Amino acid sequence: MKATTLGSHIVTQVGIIVRDVESKPRAWSEILGLPMPNIIITDTLDKTQAEYNGKSTTARAKLAFFHMGQMDVELIEPIDGPSTWKDQLDQHGDSLHHIAFVIKGMQDKIAYLDSKGVPLLQRGEYTGGRYAYLDGIAQLGTVLELLENDG
Repeated sequence: MKATTLGSHIVTQVGIIVRDVESKPRAWSEILGLPMPNIIITDTLDKTQAEYNGKSTTARAKLAFFHMGQMDVELIEPIDGPSTWKDQLDQHGDSLHHIAFVIKGMQDKIAYLDSKGVPLLQRGEYTGGRYAYLDGIAQLGTVLELLENDG
């Protein structure tokens, strides 16, 4: 079935690119009075099958998540390979990268957004699902992330 909407209007995550995922979470934790999150490193290409601008990439990042009700703040430090994360850091330094929505039917949603002039930038797999970043900067002022969880 061809998608005619994104199918969700609930923001589940805001992603922020940072140069140092060790110090930024400490600041978030201290300022907002939140527990310090664990820092995780994304999987390698053999698991993520990541693509950036249509080509396979070894893109990896260190991540820290703050859970804030229905929404998470994700701090992302790029550490390897070409990626939308590294481009954002190189061009804008520490900055807002994306807002994310949980969706069903990833391929249909990517095609729908492409038809609206929001092209795919990067995609990959994670344990339990998949993600896609789409370039919504011209129309929306930010990158969109789609998250599709298995099950």
